[in-house]
Amino acid sequence: MFDLHRLEPGKVVKLADVPADGKQFYEGGKAAAQQELDQLRDELAELQHRLYSEGKRKLLVVFQAMDAGGKDGTIRTVFQGVNPQGVVVTSFKAPTKEELDRDFLWHIHKAVPGKGMIGVFNRSHYEDVLIVRVDNLVPEVVWRPRYTFINQFERLLHDSGTVIRKFYLHITPDEQKKRFQERLDDPSKNWKFSHEDLEKRKQWADYMVAYEEMLTQCSTEYAPWYIIPANQNWYRNLAVARILVHTLREMNPQYPAAADLTGVVIE
Repeated sequence: MFDLHRLEPGKVVKLADVPADGKQFYEGGKAAAQQELDQLRDELAELQHRLYSEGKRKLLVVFQAMDAGGKDGTIRTVFQGVNPQGVVVTSFKAPTKEELDRDFLWHIHKAVPGKGMIGVFNRSHYEDVLIVRVDNLVPEVVWRPRYTFINQFERLLHDSGTVIRKFYLHITPDEQKKRFQERLDDPSKNWKFSHEDLEKRKQWADYMVAYEEMLTQCSTEYAPWYIIPANQNWYRNLAVARILVHTLREMNPQYPAAADLTGVVIE
């Protein structure tokens, strides 16, 4: 169940062949999914507290998706109720001059979680083989070696005690169109819409090629990619929560042993 959407390392990815509809993977329906999600979030909060108390290992959670793919909504919903002291969310926007003056992983490395923490990346180092490639911001001779650099970087994190889980939220062009229209029709969502979104939508086919190579090249045993069917928000949230809770169960963080309190008297 927890490996249902996990990519096999080395497998060539064709996103057109991967379902974006989550209903076929869950028979219970939306109400049952919400009930299970509520239980998983309670467990996630407990496991996060144990991870923070143990203070030895870290969990890095990476989200990538096309515009309107649901990155913000997934992070907000799945981590609801988790102690914010133990979770740091980093959103990566257009690089600053300071960042451009350094190697492409410099600002990413600064944001990885410390011991006991869960770090969440809303977009990530993978933008440097996605938008950089599609928009021809640098030549191929620059971006192509980055697959190797990224894998080596993630290996370093893994070997230093960081557990990595990466999620590509998979939606169809029709679903993106529907979500863009909702942003236009609902005044409370107008702020989410940008004319740049429409320009990126025109590049859908180019982005699919870039995502497919990224997923093919950079899913490893130590830093796996999961392609999450994301046309239904309720299934997307449930699938991500299941994987994160299962991951933390396997990590099995423990509360540290109590100090010897023999003879302690509280006046």
